[in-house]
Amino acid sequence: MSSLDGTAIDVVGGGFGGLSTACYLADAGADVRIIEKNEQMGGRASRLEAEGFRFDMGPSWYLMPDVFERFFGHFGTAPEDYYELERLDPHYRIFFKDGDQVDVPADRGQVKEIFESYEDGAGEAFDEYLEVSEQNYEIAMENFVYTDRPRLRDWIDLDVMKAAPIGLKLIGNMQGHVEDYFEHPKLQQIMQYTLVFLGGSPRNTPALYNMMGHVDFNLGVHYPERGIGSVVDAMVDLGDELGVEYVTDAPVAEITRRKNGFLLATEDGTEYNPDLVVSDADYAHTERELLPEHERQYSDDYFDSKTYAPSAFLMYWGVEGDVDELAHHTLVLPEDWDQHFSQIFDDPQWPDNPAYYLCVPSKTDETVVPDGDTDSYSNLFVLVPIAPGLDDGEEIRAEYREKVLDDIAENTGVELRDRIVFEEDFCVSDFAARYNSIQGTALGLAHTLKQTAILRPNHRSSAVDGLYYTGSFTTPGIGVPMCLISGEHTADAVIDDQT
Repeated sequence: MSSLDGTAIDVVGGGFGGLSTACYLADAGADVRIIEKNEQMGGRASRLEAEGFRFDMGPSWYLMPDVFERFFGHFGTAPEDYYELERLDPHYRIFFKDGDQVDVPADRGQVKEIFESYEDGAGEAFDEYLEVSEQNYEIAMENFVYTDRPRLRDWIDLDVMKAAPIGLKLIGNMQGHVEDYFEHPKLQQIMQYTLVFLGGSPRNTPALYNMMGHVDFNLGVHYPERGIGSVVDAMVDLGDELGVEYVTDAPVAEITRRKNGFLLATEDGTEYNPDLVVSDADYAHTERELLPEHERQYSDDYFDSKTYAPSAFLMYWGVEGDVDELAHHTLVLPEDWDQHFSQIFDDPQWPDNPAYYLCVPSKTDETVVPDGDTDSYSNLFVLVPIAPGLDDGEEIRAEYREKVLDDIAENTGVELRDRIVFEEDFCVSDFAARYNSIQGTALGLAHTLKQTAILRPNHRSSAVDGLYYTGSFTTPGIGVPMCLISGEHTADAVIDDQT
């Protein structure tokens, strides 16, 4: 990267996209400051610490370790310089609501045997699926993920044209693609659960995301010591080594272009005057609340017309005793999850028969419970994907909490009532309040076919020179690894424009 020669750049928001952008820009010579609304860095990867328990409030799956290695490698470091990884085995456990249970092990050969036990020929189909998935992953990462192509003309490229035939085969949805390999609905669900991390459903996510099979079964599911928060700490430490300045508890109220640089004002009246600005805040919030109307790229109708990833009803529970029946990552799935997805995307309402996720990091990490006493305590959080924009008042939260407790007891055998010694919840309105998230989405802009690649908002503002965007609304999209890469793309755009 070329030097930015002391250019002053303020990054609004300290999520993974903002932290990544800041590191790349500081490495290129810029004077970088991150201005964060909340009391800690990490954005949706905040941590909740209370009464001896520590929870990752948002992301909890460490996927695509190659992306983290690439990020830290750019700066001459490695993830292990900051945190250790443990590959989970099993990767996760699934309770199907018909009483069936399956552990998905780290060993791919064992997974193949499990698939074959459900459907004759499914073991061989599993190998075939992963062969295609790995090929698509390598092509997609090299040509479409690590390489940013923000303009249509960027796609008129020999390498892209060579890769295009594979992409064109995968413009259908994931449901149809997976059905080409597996008939058994449970196997289809196993191959598609990662869509939750992309903020979509099997019927609205492009089949090109079959590459997530390679991510799951070949690259594996890992746990960073002390949780995802330790990855945030690592990036903050790296930024500090590069000279990044951090300001917390400073909600930004205004971004205005001035003759020389910008005026950036916080709610308490503090003013900053950087040369350039990068926003890692919610894209819609930045456009509609922070910028003057004449400096906005998009209308309210634009944002109202978009499909947003689900929100979530999250419950963080400190529990007395062990929860032997659960794995570190556990999924509870109805036999037919179409209804749940329909109640997120088609007819928004609290789901009648939810698919949900349970995380018990205390299975792996003793530091997440009081005094490291995993014999006496368990750390458990529950995530139920729900439609963004739903009413989530106290009454519906209390009612749904009881529904989920009943469902957990019925389908996993774990009775939690009278064992919960610490409790906090987080839902739609909290995402909106804490993260300025449009409609309270937990993730951002969903990965539908019409919201992929150049159809996502650009890293550069088309209305204001010197204003840039990063994070999950931009390319390459949703998820911690994608936001790391988004930061690189944004930094590249800044450097290209300034040199």
